[in-house]
Amino acid sequence: MLGFLKEPVVVTAKINVNLVALTVLGLISRLWGLCYPRAVVFDEVYYGQFVSLYMKRIFFVDDSGPPFGHMLLALGGYLGGFDGNFLWNRIGAEYSMNVPVWSLRLLPALAGALCVPLAYQILAELHFSHCAALGAALLILLENSLITQSRFMLLESILIFFILLAVLSYLKFYNLQKHSAFSGSWWFWLLLTGVACSCAVGVKYMGLFTYMLLLATAGLHFWHMIEDQNLSNVSLLCHFLARGLALIIIPMGLYLSFFYVHLALLYRSGPHDQIMTSAFQASLEGGLARITQGQPLEVAYGSQITLRNVLGKPMQCWLHSHTNTYPIRYENGRGSSHQQQVTCYPFKDVNNWWIVKDPGMQQLVVSNPPRPVRHGHIVQLVHGITTRYLNTHDVAAPLSPHSQEVSCYIDYNISMPAQNLWRVEIVNRESDTDVWKTILSEVRFVHVNTSAVLKASWGYLSGASLPEWGYRQLEVVGEKLSKGYHQSMVWNVEEHRYGKSQEQKEREVELHSPTQMDISKNLSFMAKFTELQWKILTLKNEDTEHKYSSSALDWITMDTNIAYWLHPTSGAQIHLLGNVATWASANAAALVYLCLSLWYLLRRRRKIYDIPEDAWQLWMSAGGICGGGWAVNYLPFFLMEKTLFLYHYLPAVTFQILLIPVVLQHLSDHLCRSVLLKSMFSALLVAWFSWVYFVYCTFSPLSYGQPGLSPSELRALRWKDTWNILIRKQ
Repeated sequence: MLGFLKEPVVVTAKINVNLVALTVLGLISRLWGLCYPRAVVFDEVYYGQFVSLYMKRIFFVDDSGPPFGHMLLALGGYLGGFDGNFLWNRIGAEYSMNVPVWSLRLLPALAGALCVPLAYQILAELHFSHCAALGAALLILLENSLITQSRFMLLESILIFFILLAVLSYLKFYNLQKHSAFSGSWWFWLLLTGVACSCAVGVKYMGLFTYMLLLATAGLHFWHMIEDQNLSNVSLLCHFLARGLALIIIPMGLYLSFFYVHLALLYRSGPHDQIMTSAFQASLEGGLARITQGQPLEVAYGSQITLRNVLGKPMQCWLHSHTNTYPIRYENGRGSSHQQQVTCYPFKDVNNWWIVKDPGMQQLVVSNPPRPVRHGHIVQLVHGITTRYLNTHDVAAPLSPHSQEVSCYIDYNISMPAQNLWRVEIVNRESDTDVWKTILSEVRFVHVNTSAVLKASWGYLSGASLPEWGYRQLEVVGEKLSKGYHQSMVWNVEEHRYGKSQEQKEREVELHSPTQMDISKNLSFMAKFTELQWKILTLKNEDTEHKYSSSALDWITMDTNIAYWLHPTSGAQIHLLGNVATWASANAAALVYLCLSLWYLLRRRRKIYDIPEDAWQLWMSAGGICGGGWAVNYLPFFLMEKTLFLYHYLPAVTFQILLIPVVLQHLSDHLCRSVLLKSMFSALLVAWFSWVYFVYCTFSPLSYGQPGLSPSELRALRWKDTWNILIRKQ
């Protein structure tokens, strides 16, 4: 029974020495001197703020993309014991001793290092020679821009890692298709493709470009499978469902999980709360939650409420009034009603409180039991401090003459009757009998007499405000009812209490006191995810011209650079600059590939086949992955209206670099047909690669920031007049 112990247990393994050596070289090139400089480098000032907020569990919104990349950077800080206490206020600021610089930069560096063996494996899976695969890996290894970008707390190296991992996984899956369909390894690589795609999109939305490329490739491959008569209908259906599960369903679920973890971690109120709805803010610990916790859920006649405009941009604001009146005449000569001003005020204030009144009764308190207000009910809104009624009439608004003025009615006995009845319309109702709810209900107020809708005006949307007589507060108007509606017409109750005091002086004291009741409101994860996702997609900071911004056309010829860091006293500095030799070769390879492909296609139309069919299929598949990867990651930037930087081109140029050995091997195998030509071509390759290595060594001081260079050495590195190399005056 124990006879197997008589023989030693032997484990054999195949080790690809090339792969191991490339991985080690990648780690050395990216991890060497990782803590240098011990200062904030370029966009570390941006991402570092989010890492600190993660450490403190404070909620934030970053309109640049999903949270997965930020969480990975925060993981580095967590592993290093970072407490989040550092002021990320300027590039070049020295890190304090509590900041684990090596740990914060580790994950981007590891991702950048692993891109080297990934490049090798991708070319190998495309069925190119190990020499070509080795060349691709060495080009990635010696690419100065990728080295620079991967050595700091930035996201591009992580994005490129997941992109290349997705491509490699799909190629391995595809190569297993014919002989090992539905095997364990087949499932592993298919599932890993979907996971890597989801991670790439979760780091930056730029990952969506490669994800779409792989989906299109998978669709094309499945289309060709349909004509295979050896596959039954059931087998085809299984293949289709497997791809749908791995490439669509699982990535979507994983993408949702990124937000779930993000929201679970960031449960405290923070500086970005104000752009979220009141319901979202109330779900966070502290901030609005401290005010709204336990408020009455159902708005009733007699309720005291504050009304927040749902749009929330360019800033949040609440329906507001004060004792001051509109001027009799505006500066342009138009007249007003001279009644009490109603505005949208961007700060919490006692004058933001209103009382919901039943038009048929005089009392301003909640009855026992409370009578809830429902969708379609008619109400009057009474300003809590001045007790005047919200009113609108056929008088032009101060900034929006095509809309009606909104005021609090003052009876001047001049035949201008009050028009203060409003119909409550719950926009997000589930039925026409829904009750108006605190925070959760989004409502419109439709004026009964004129059908105008209470609205924060377009002047508000553009950032305009009332003149000095209106204290620079934001305009509120009555907008004629239209078929559609805008968020500026929608309001929600943020603070709410049941009024108990009928006397005005007692009521004023009540309005100044905090609310405390026993009903809480919680948003579901999907509701929070939907709101946060929408904010990320629609919230755009004002794009300002940056010193180092560039256009997409500048990237191909590398007519631009970015100064990442400058030593405060010496000439040491770090720049995002590519390897000129590699970038020029990549452009040439792309051009050669395009010309040869067109030539072959024209010849094939004439039934002339210059290369064997298997070589043609190899040429097209490699071009689809490498050339297609470059195109989908580059061309969309011509359609984007945003500030662009050179680092946006790095995913595209990575694919373009992979195209270089593809073209070189094709030229060697099919165009250099004599021994002499092959020898000359090999010699040229050695000279060319020596040029690539020379450029890498020449610019490595600008990639690593050391050693420091003299002004004359820095001038010698300004190979293009458009490069902004920083030279101190002596």
